Amino acid sequence: MPRVIDTDERNRRVAEAAWRVLVREGIPALSVRKVAAEAGLPPSSLRYTFPTQASLRITAYDMVVERLAERVASIAPGADWARAVLLELLPLDESRRLEMEITVVLGTAAMVDEDLRATHRKAHQAVRDLCERAARAVGVEPEDVQVETERLHAMVDGLALHMIRQQGEDTDWAVRVVDTHLAGLERPPSTQAPPARG
Repeated sequence: MPRVIDTDERNRRVAEAAWRVLVREGIPALSVRKVAAEAGLPPSSLRYTFPTQASLRITAYDMVVERLAERVASIAPGADWARAVLLELLPLDESRRLEMEITVVLGTAAMVDEDLRATHRKAHQAVRDLCERAARAVGVEPEDVQVETERLHAMVDGLALHMIRQQGEDTDWAVRVVDTHLAGLERPPSTQAPPARG
């Protein structure tokens, strides 16, 4: 008897399969049939939840944001919290590299795809919010938080893009850039928990 797959697990499998198809073959190849085959599921099991290519693209993009949120939630409060969060935004391993590739592909598509725009804005805002929390966590003065948030956001986006275009090269340089920048911002360590969003 085949194993029953719960909805969350199936959606994860589908999103990850969609990622692989997108990176390997591009957006034109993203179809329910192709993603189902990649996920090892019958197409009929996807057609109700993912009736269109748009629904597949949105789910694939949402999964990037969800995974980032899960990783950040697991980071313990402390003096290195901001650094750990900023490094989670960089493609320092294969999993995060794939996520960044998907962000680039779908973020570019969102420029001309109304179905993806809201999801792209949500992903963009999630990264910005983390950069703001990191700025506050290292003690940036309240009046400077907005400017520093934009600087951190531009820095991690730029680093991430450079990294995925340098296949197989060392990534230590990107970590050094983050460390050097944070060293210029940090105030005396605080024992407080990282600031809440909002």
